[in-house]
Amino acid sequence: MVKELLENMVNGGEVKTEKEVKMMAPLTLAYMGDAVFEAFIRNYLILTGNVSVKELHKNAIRYVKAKAQAEIIHELEKELTQEEWGVVKKGRNQKSASPPKNADLIDYKYATGFETLLGYLFYTGKTDRLMEIMKKSVDIINSN
Repeated sequence: MVKELLENMVNGGEVKTEKEVKMMAPLTLAYMGDAVFEAFIRNYLILTGNVSVKELHKNAIRYVKAKAQAEIIHELEKELTQEEWGVVKKGRNQKSASPPKNADLIDYKYATGFETLLGYLFYTGKTDRLMEIMKKSVDIINSN
């Protein structure tokens, strides 16, 4: 269901070539990656049980906070292609406009790299790989 929604979102616009996506600002990719991951996590939590919106939000934070995303990307590093890890590093190395409020700077940078990868996969139309990484992300956080 989520995969089809992602494909419709991408196809509703236009799947970009890898060259076009690589020309996009890493923080722009991270911006979309953050939204895609947040929607994925919200859907996952809604489907796992009938709880209040307050509980859903509290549970979502466990997955989307910078520390969790940094942990995810470190766990996934060995499974990523060189190209994917290059995208993570581009996102990680970007200077953000404002320092993180509730996160360690290193975690924040790796979280930005993770979100950049998700945005990259989204815009290149690699929804199978995007879903695989997001599902593994849930497994990583759930195992801790």
